[in-house]
Amino acid sequence: MKLSAYIALTATAAAAGTKKNLKFVDPETPCKKKWDPTTAAADRVVAPLGAVELPEEHFWNNVDGTNYLTNMRNQHVPSYCGSCWAHAATSALSDRIKIARKAAWPDINIAPQVVISCEQQDDGCHGGEPVNAFAWMHYNEVTDETCSIYRARGYDNGIQCDPITVCRNCDPHEPCFVPDSYNVYGVDEWSHFEGAAQMMQEIYQRGPIACGIAVTDEMEAYTGGLFEDQTGDQDVVHEISIVGYGKEAGVPYWLIRNSWGTHWGEQGFMKLVRGKNNLAVESDCAWATPVDTWTNQKKHITTDAEKKDKRNKTTNGPYPITPPNPAEAFLEAAPAKKNAGCSRRQGKYFEGKQEVRPAVMSWEQVSPTELPSGVDWRDVNGVNYLSWNKNQHIPIYCGSCWAQGTTSAIADRFNIMLKDQSTTPVALSAQQIVSCHAGGDCSGGEPDSVYEYAYTHGIAHSSCEQYDAHNLVKDSCEAIDICKDCTWPPCPVGQTCQDKCWAVPYKKHYVSSYYGLAGATRMKAELYKNGPISCGIQATDKFETTYTGGIYAEYIAEPELNHEISIVGYGTDDEGHEYWIGRNSWGTYWGEYGFFKLPIGTNTNLGVETDCAAGIPSYSKHPLDETEVSNKTEFIQ
Repeated sequence: MKLSAYIALTATAAAAGTKKNLKFVDPETPCKKKWDPTTAAADRVVAPLGAVELPEEHFWNNVDGTNYLTNMRNQHVPSYCGSCWAHAATSALSDRIKIARKAAWPDINIAPQVVISCEQQDDGCHGGEPVNAFAWMHYNEVTDETCSIYRARGYDNGIQCDPITVCRNCDPHEPCFVPDSYNVYGVDEWSHFEGAAQMMQEIYQRGPIACGIAVTDEMEAYTGGLFEDQTGDQDVVHEISIVGYGKEAGVPYWLIRNSWGTHWGEQGFMKLVRGKNNLAVESDCAWATPVDTWTNQKKHITTDAEKKDKRNKTTNGPYPITPPNPAEAFLEAAPAKKNAGCSRRQGKYFEGKQEVRPAVMSWEQVSPTELPSGVDWRDVNGVNYLSWNKNQHIPIYCGSCWAQGTTSAIADRFNIMLKDQSTTPVALSAQQIVSCHAGGDCSGGEPDSVYEYAYTHGIAHSSCEQYDAHNLVKDSCEAIDICKDCTWPPCPVGQTCQDKCWAVPYKKHYVSSYYGLAGATRMKAELYKNGPISCGIQATDKFETTYTGGIYAEYIAEPELNHEISIVGYGTDDEGHEYWIGRNSWGTYWGEYGFFKLPIGTNTNLGVETDCAAGIPSYSKHPLDETEVSNKTEFIQ
């Protein structure tokens, strides 16, 4: 994060502790409960942390060039939920898992949804205490967000704790279900503590921590710089995570991560003066250490009783909806039963459309003999440049692979462009692509149109709008459907509360050029020079239901591409067999943490080399000549 000028913000007429016009703090039920040692979970400390000599600054988003922070979130979408306590706890734990795993792929984002539904010592969307969340995750298994995506509702307002809330999957036109097995995580030790000196020791030695904080009007309106509250507010009503500390212009500060999306503050972060207990941030903190469940990939094996639990809400959606025009019934042509047709093609990528190509293509810059034997963007000298893995099929089935594979590849290229030095990894909104019909919807779509949309409109960060796997119910996509915030109170059961939400400005992620490619040589060159690409494959029932690892091979004489994935690299195994490294959008419980391998240069690789696309990332919108892009696709916005 670029350091900026010191800003001391002074309240104009607010008395100490007074809350005026706060959008994100419900005065009746703040999202952070007061810590009470008589009612909070007791600490579990096995090995007390000793003091060491501290450096002057330490930021977990850049430790010797490696970013150990996980995904940025927004607790207030799709509707307001006072879940800051669960977001701060799970974000800090996710970071510590990434630290313990030495930033190995994939990033594991612990699900706050499981906590607000299942940890019932607290009150879900009506507030809680991170110490209780850590204790619950010690005695119970918790999953990642590809098992249980955030829905801004807890057990207190509509989403109860049951096996299908902990981990969920959905197939088209069938009840949703609990997967047979899934990865689980947990907490080992935890403790409540306070004081700047201890906070610095804990952050430096073990990773980010969760802390309570007061909220003022000025803090809500923060856009950047070094913040120092002058009101004297010490009323802790909110919870954040602290991910580092340093100095700016000689003034010590904390680097704070909020859960209000990247459109707040400095891409979701704030620099708060350190050592003065400003906004009470040094008076109410908690830390936790993760249990190592990843070395041997601990899995929960679902029991028959869990699958048949009567509490499970198995309601699915209507997708895919069969097109009224038989000529468009692409679903009937695809042999894969469960995931048929989420990628709808009228021909090769950009066939009949105008590409916007860079001056020199990657395969013109490097000859086949100059290509390295392997490229893996999950691990380039120990750095994982990929955005977080997703699951297109929750909370209901949605045939959005065409939006997932493309936005993942584009997001990865932004992380590469930024050298993984963005404060938090870039992840892009697939829901925006679905809602704005940038090529299709939950019944399938055209991946090439996503690149056209990114070129002309730009794509928001994933914290702008929560993925809900639904089509937009209205005819046009408006600003509020792309990036929004919502205010209190927590939304009651049976209501959507969208009257409490409003559109907000956001940073747009463009592509400056976009183009199709095919064939192993060009794919390798593109991966090597520019990063991940999106490709079509024929996803078969066998591929979906039997793949658990290794190089998957299945002969198909004439592949009919019906699914979109991203290719993030290539390599060679110990026996000399070349393979592609693919990323799916079916959750981390599928395949190898959501990844798979396909053979290179054969007719057993599901047609992956026949139809790919890519774009060059940019934060600037390029001058648009309307003749440059096809007029066959109408984007709703």
